[in-house]
Amino acid sequence: MLWRYGAVKAGARLDSKRRYLLAKTGRSPAAAGAVRLYLRFYGPGTPGEFADWAGVVKPHAQRIWNGVADELKEVSVGRRKAWLASEDADELRSPPGAGGVRLIPPGDPYLQKPNRSLLAPDAELRKRLFRPVASPGAVLKDGRLVGLWRVKAKGRKAEITVESLGRFAKGDLADEAERIAELRGADGLTLAIV
Repeated sequence: MLWRYGAVKAGARLDSKRRYLLAKTGRSPAAAGAVRLYLRFYGPGTPGEFADWAGVVKPHAQRIWNGVADELKEVSVGRRKAWLASEDADELRSPPGAGGVRLIPPGDPYLQKPNRSLLAPDAELRKRLFRPVASPGAVLKDGRLVGLWRVKAKGRKAEITVESLGRFAKGDLADEAERIAELRGADGLTLAIV
């Protein structure tokens, strides 16, 4: 944590190839901006979830949270209460519908900790999807989790194995699987559903 903080203060930034660059130093943004960003991308949320996301202790996260409390609106998520930026509340009431089938890779921001219990409510499924090492990707159909996927290289071909958790057609996965194979530089693709 200290290295991350020092690197930012010194103006070090990573470019798209993960190389350190020296950027212009300037005034640091207010910590309250982190709460706003967190809620914009992962809301609704709680101060404890913000603390986990930001990598700070809960009392410090609560102090930062209290700085923007007047900008937040309380909402219910299942049986628990959480908060959302007041300006985003209308979008939560009637969000646009998700459509199609997507293969979400492990490590994607969509699969980060704040979203896990909403994506996979079952604790056993969460253990399989969010492993400490070698997590599978998620198969989403119309925004719902319908499978887990893994990719292996077999020579110059990509072999994608999908574990079905819900209903979807193999043809729905074809375009997404081709994109994954192309991104990995594979000459061919084998798609298996188990």
